[in-house]
Amino acid sequence: MSHTILSDIEIAQAATLKPISTIASKHNLNNDDLIPYGHSIAKLSAKCILKLQDQPDGKLILVTAISPTPAGEGKTTTTIGLADALNLVLADSDKNAMVCMREPSLGPVFGLKGGATGGGYSQVVPMEDINLHFTGDFHAIGSANNLLAALIDNHIYQGNALNIDLSSVTWRRCMDMNDRALRSITLNKNLKDAKSYERMTGFDITVASEVMAIFCLATSLENLQTCLGNIQIGLNTSRQPILASDLQAEGAMTALLKNAFQPTVVQTLEGTTAIIHGGPFANIAHGCNSVVATKTALKLADYVVTEAGFGADLGAEKFIDIKCRKTGLQPDVVILVATVRALKYHGGVNVSSLNQEDLSALKSGMLNLLKHVQNLQEHFGLQVIVAINHFTSDTDAEIGLLQSELERFSVKAIVCKHWALGGKGAKNLAVEVLNVVEKTTAATKPNFRLLYPDDISLFEKIEIIAQKIYGASHVELSMAAQAMLADLEMKYSHYPVCIAKTQYSFSSDPTLRGAPTGHILNVREFRLSRGAEFIVAICGDIMTMPGLPLHPASERIGVNQSGNITGLN
Repeated sequence: MSHTILSDIEIAQAATLKPISTIASKHNLNNDDLIPYGHSIAKLSAKCILKLQDQPDGKLILVTAISPTPAGEGKTTTTIGLADALNLVLADSDKNAMVCMREPSLGPVFGLKGGATGGGYSQVVPMEDINLHFTGDFHAIGSANNLLAALIDNHIYQGNALNIDLSSVTWRRCMDMNDRALRSITLNKNLKDAKSYERMTGFDITVASEVMAIFCLATSLENLQTCLGNIQIGLNTSRQPILASDLQAEGAMTALLKNAFQPTVVQTLEGTTAIIHGGPFANIAHGCNSVVATKTALKLADYVVTEAGFGADLGAEKFIDIKCRKTGLQPDVVILVATVRALKYHGGVNVSSLNQEDLSALKSGMLNLLKHVQNLQEHFGLQVIVAINHFTSDTDAEIGLLQSELERFSVKAIVCKHWALGGKGAKNLAVEVLNVVEKTTAATKPNFRLLYPDDISLFEKIEIIAQKIYGASHVELSMAAQAMLADLEMKYSHYPVCIAKTQYSFSSDPTLRGAPTGHILNVREFRLSRGAEFIVAICGDIMTMPGLPLHPASERIGVNQSGNITGLN
């Protein structure tokens, strides 16, 4: 008898959700700690977060992945499945686990990737709400960003008392949608008003904005307002920085973000608590959920499973070199997600042939996985477990080869079936995680470290990332990037760097699969994120405003006669 395979949204819509107060009570939270957004969503109040500060921290489990492919890897699905599995294993104890994730952006939801709430029987719910608008946090972030943009242009229009050099204004507008037509725009074109002026600018996607980065790195509302005030929007005619605080913008921007800054609580299909907050992309931004969410989760749960976007060369590197550097956080173990299919793709197999056994291509494609393992172990001093996200096309020979190759590097590879089975499909992974975390002592714990120190030049930091993490031979700067870097080195060389590059390759060329070496990292421009306190290096052809594909995911999305959303995945 054949069984109907339900889509992700059908599985999510069939679930019976528990009241959010019931979910929160597992962590000794009461109704006064919650700000309800309906029956199944709530924000944690500022008072709640404050009262937790003296609680001890739980263990932090970071989930990352190999370089993404069209075959899919399932990092978010594994993050959720592992948290559910940990709670199954811990069921007879007084300990518990929690998920701490980023919020999906509407860009991928309607674009190429689809939603970002997991898949199969490892999902966070309510799936439709989380993927579409959620609690309005991204709209608040976009509004705060665009308020500053409006204040800049209004100040210039009203007489420009700050003597802002129009050609120096770097602040861009943003929206949470893929819209390549807005990458470059001209303001006030053909406007007849005598006080108007033309200026070239453009839009970024909200998740690449500096306001999003500040939102996710701020530690309190006070710190949020200070960092927003430190945003540099351009220079005056004497070449001195003009900040958001010069425009008295930071107070109103913080007011727009006040409610959004409180982390949001939902649940998995199996009733595991999930905190979802913030959502910078990892290819063009720093790729981690908010600091306040992660730190709060660590106070509430014994084990917190969090993720860093895209491959470990992007999200995990930025998690460590930006988020951990700023907060003192340290992962206790790293889960590196891979699939047999994706590794065969890195070995040169076309997408149409990935379901066929190919041990030669698998072994070749494993170079990508092994490079990520090496980076995490040798350069960051982290303990690594590989999660093999199982597909029905995987053969015993392929799984055996993958596990035996990793054993040579003292790394365990655990087959996981959480997509099909939920938490029980990842119990072996949960047992191994607990085995590693609980048996690690001060004497046996690897020496966690950042990739580079603060006190070297920005160019040296980029070179270290390019050569050690990406396998590049060297870094080349465009003429424009050279001029920008010379200015930045004078004042901001102590900042970490955030590399914006393609997620599909270790290189800045998305077509180079596997683990290429000897390539050149081409940096075309730099952006100063003075409020977030890092420098963005934009490499290759990467865009801070993505475009939609030929057939966007939006074509499949609709609402049926019963009022239920269809087509989300």
